Amino acid sequence: QVQLVESGGGLVQAGGSLRLSCAASGRIFSINDMGWYRQAPGKQRELVAVISNGGSINYADSVKGRSTISRDNAKNTVYLQMNKLKFEDTAVYYCNFDILVPITRQRRVYWGQGTQVTVSS
Repeated sequence: QVQLVESGGGLVQAGGSLRLSCAASGRIFSINDMGWYRQAPGKQRELVAVISNGGSINYADSVKGRSTISRDNAKNTVYLQMNKLKFEDTAVYYCNFDILVPITRQRRVYWGQGTQVTVSS
């Protein structure tokens, strides 16, 4: 089993910054992609940013230039630094890990429990 634990959400004024973290623990051989998704009320979950094991990064257009995703492979942790936050960034943010498990090397996808980010206008 693998657990993902998120932290760093909260209430922030528009224009402010937040840093989200997500750490994985458990039976892990390696982690491929690490990503962040978000879901606002009444909307579908959408990709925010993803970083591959090789360091390739993709951002949603809505956060490009305002957010930075990074990873610490030694800690099995992904970070999302969000700056110049806007009201429309308000959502529940979920981390997503693409993991290879030990022995079988089967691929598993895991989600964090979600952390609320609320931006006040």
